[in-house]
Amino acid sequence: MTIMGVKKIVVPVADQRRAVDFWTGKLGFTLTVDAPYADTGRRWIEVTSPDGHTAIVLDPEVVGAERPEGLPTQPFFFYADDIEATYRDLSAVGVVFPQPPRRMEWGWWCLFSDSEGNRFALQER
Repeated sequence: MTIMGVKKIVVPVADQRRAVDFWTGKLGFTLTVDAPYADTGRRWIEVTSPDGHTAIVLDPEVVGAERPEGLPTQPFFFYADDIEATYRDLSAVGVVFPQPPRRMEWGWWCLFSDSEGNRFALQER
């Protein structure tokens, strides 16, 4: 198994509700996920493009803030058809996964690191 492509892009927002209104009301995206985010008291909100190919995560993070260890440092998600098989295959060739696959309210995901220390999100399609 392998990484297939980019599935999500994270956009920092100051007000998630206002951002949902903009992306859905003005740009024609569809609200596809609105769920609690772990134990943070925050919401995991995604809007999906009219063609259904790309999701935008409306993240109430501060622009330019240092990302905590358990979060990606890059603002997009890769995807794989089978995240556990991809995790096993890439681990076997030396790719470092600071976080193995786990189930969240919004789907399966994990983190992998590149040779420069960047952390990338990988989600099952």
